[in-house]
Amino acid sequence: MFNQKQMLTPREAARLLGISYPTIKNWILSGKLKTTTTAGGHHRVSFASLKPFVEKDALKPEARSRERYRRVSGRNQLAGRVVSIRIVGLLAEVILAVGDATVTSIITAGAVREMGLKKGDHAAALIKSTDVMIERLDQAAL
Repeated sequence: MFNQKQMLTPREAARLLGISYPTIKNWILSGKLKTTTTAGGHHRVSFASLKPFVEKDALKPEARSRERYRRVSGRNQLAGRVVSIRIVGLLAEVILAVGDATVTSIITAGAVREMGLKKGDHAAALIKSTDVMIERLDQAAL
């Protein structure tokens, strides 16, 4: 992790909070997040200024908290329910219902078995570029 006295760039602070860079820039420009400006005019964020956001997030139920996002590098995560699993050979097609939409992922059959994933389970699609990964969620987390 970072040294507690170190100042973070807005991009580093966004990653730490599990939010997008445009969101943190908006917070900085609107005054919602206090920063220090370098001699070159760049914003730097202290850990102390991030503390209220982390504490507020910690009060949310796990499914709504960004804490899980801080444990995974992919920021585009869609939580839903498994509506279909089809295993053919080494691969598995997993379909999640996310709101009114569905997300389909092709992952290894071994991953499905290792996670014990089955129809009706809560899971999240972790989207990184063209890859969609599946994370099993405990029902209590939602």
